[in-house]
Amino acid sequence: MHDNLGMTMEMFIHDEIPTDEVERREKAVSDLADAVRELVDATIRSTVADEELAAVQAEVEGLAARLRASQLPGAAGVRYNSEGRSWNWGNAVVGRGNAVAPPVDIVHDGFGNAHAEMTLGAAYEGPPGMVHGGVSALMLDQIMGETASGFRRLTMTGTLTLRYRRPLPLGPVRMEARIAREEGRKITVEARIAVPGQDAAVEATGLFLIPSWAPLDETDQGWSRSAEG
Repeated sequence: MHDNLGMTMEMFIHDEIPTDEVERREKAVSDLADAVRELVDATIRSTVADEELAAVQAEVEGLAARLRASQLPGAAGVRYNSEGRSWNWGNAVVGRGNAVAPPVDIVHDGFGNAHAEMTLGAAYEGPPGMVHGGVSALMLDQIMGETASGFRRLTMTGTLTLRYRRPLPLGPVRMEARIAREEGRKITVEARIAVPGQDAAVEATGLFLIPSWAPLDETDQGWSRSAEG
């Protein structure tokens, strides 16, 4: 096992923005991401004339230029303040500022158990009318990592094994995850994704690791609370 799994504590950014300002900004970036998500769906499914597509393209390019007037130099990363509030708006699954993310709202049913429900539209298609298998894997990895960490410790994916039992249709889906066992810094998590009320379309088992430089269990460290979310 690699000692730090390619990460260090320094990758988590201490940012002393007051929590109320973080929440105000989160609402603003979330609203924008929702609008861009609608744009993505509309782009995929639109049948307007080529001239209209070109006109929309010009407007979108102008909007992108406005947003780039002030931006981060690299990835958004995970940030936290001294009040224990953390944020990870660029995350590909739960990031509030990321229009690629569905986004997924993960509910923790006590330590070691979690579930989430979301609707996956045209942007997540693989086979016709079905969710791309890689999207299922991405979302399962996220909920399993959060389940392993339980907002009490930092965990990173070690291995992820998936069994695709049947195609998963686009539309409403549900994920469930639970800790199956623990051994020192190794946590095994089992999960599934399915149409609500139906048998699993994809089942997963993952081994999640607590890096050697991270505490085994510390409930009040702000930087860890979004490490997987």
